Amino acid sequence: MFANQLGCKVAAIKAVADVESSGDAFFSNGKPKILYEAHIFSRLTNHKYDSSHPAVSSRTWNRSLYTGGSQEYARLEIAMALEATEALKSASWGHFQIMGFNYSESGFTSVEAFVKAMFSSERKQLDAFVSSVKNKGLEKYLITLDWASFAKGYNGSQYKQNKYDVKLQKAFEKYDKK
Repeated sequence: MFANQLGCKVAAIKAVADVESSGDAFFSNGKPKILYEAHIFSRLTNHKYDSSHPAVSSRTWNRSLYTGGSQEYARLEIAMALEATEALKSASWGHFQIMGFNYSESGFTSVEAFVKAMFSSERKQLDAFVSSVKNKGLEKYLITLDWASFAKGYNGSQYKQNKYDVKLQKAFEKYDKK
């Protein structure tokens, strides 16, 4: 059904989920998978917490700040105590790791409504993914399996640093039953 909405193979959607969240939408504690991004929070708050809260607000991307897994919620909660809305926008959410700041193109009127949907079900996460892909005009890359273009549109121009396109191609091959 969702692949039909995007006009792509089911394996393409599974590939994105696999690369983004290792195929799981939720942590074992029942909360949606997240990754809190300190550099996004810093940008959204005009860098005003960089000095006072360097673990949750960093002018540049810094892999060493990640605590991993459900421990990312501790960082998110610290940032939420500073500026809740901007903190929610600074995490990627669920099965497809959609950034909170993409709430509108994912079909929601607020980041809070988006986050509530991410908590509610995998189905809502999939709906948000389809909406986001369509609103960004990325479905053509899922259809043609142009992983580099999809990766750039979905994860930004730095996608090559983590070989995101290569990972998507390998995941697709794993799921594609020709």
